[in-house]
Amino acid sequence: MAVAFVTHPHCLRHCMGEDHPEQPARLSVIEDALHERGLYDLLMHREAPRATLEQLVRVHPREHVETLAARTPSEGLAHIDPDTWMCPDTFEAALRAAGANVLATDLVLTGAAQRAYCNVRPPGHHAERSTAMGFCFFNNVAVAARHALDHHGLARVAILDFDVHLGNGTEDIFADDPRVLLCSTYQHPLYPSLNPPSVPGRIVNCPLPADSGSDLFRRAVGDEWLPAIDGFAPELVLISAGFDGHTDDDMAGLHLSTADYAWVTEAACRAAVRHARGRVVSTLEGGYDLRALAQSAATHIERLVMA
Repeated sequence: MAVAFVTHPHCLRHCMGEDHPEQPARLSVIEDALHERGLYDLLMHREAPRATLEQLVRVHPREHVETLAARTPSEGLAHIDPDTWMCPDTFEAALRAAGANVLATDLVLTGAAQRAYCNVRPPGHHAERSTAMGFCFFNNVAVAARHALDHHGLARVAILDFDVHLGNGTEDIFADDPRVLLCSTYQHPLYPSLNPPSVPGRIVNCPLPADSGSDLFRRAVGDEWLPAIDGFAPELVLISAGFDGHTDDDMAGLHLSTADYAWVTEAACRAAVRHARGRVVSTLEGGYDLRALAQSAATHIERLVMA
């Protein structure tokens, strides 16, 4: 099964300070783990293009794109919010991260690949229509979803988000779009301090308390996500793949394991086989303990190849 691996060197150049948890090494440790497992050479490697303005404005107002371009500093850091900063390379990296998702969607929907993984940063799922926040500038998975719907003409796309934080940006963008099913697990209370209600057949929010562990996480996916996916019958499955719920990641406290990420990936792939010809596009969101991130993301990609 051909699985595309889409990235770009510029995604390593985005930096929000030496001590910031969303660091360039997040990408390189994943590639190192793929090499160690003998997976790297099994993947179809593609370089991410820049997302075009046309692709971005399906999701974000033109003013949002222009404002971020204008706020790009010539040196040093420009603060967007208390934990989200731009360096001179951030805007280019954000264009490439969104563009990776567009290319991955093209590869999967044209049959050039069965599945794809975007090893990119900055992440995207906190970026709302007009607001960059939570380390995010453009909502990468939302750009992919709208590209699938508006450019490729799909009728139904599912977004599955297992990051430890609620993807408030993705929900903000798709709250009124019946073509998108959004399924999320997240620790609550936790950033961004939101816990919106589910919407039957459209939005499946599964807040989990700290220390939930594997059982509650798997129960939420099995009892809430999977019936909703089967009822919706998506033509493409997109994954916001955040690994910051891992027990070794001190960003939160769900205490998930690498085996949980393998399990949820397999469940997503089986659902894609049932409804979407097996088509899956995944993109990196959170995950800040480098060792846990490397092992969890490599396992996730391995399951995309094997499941």
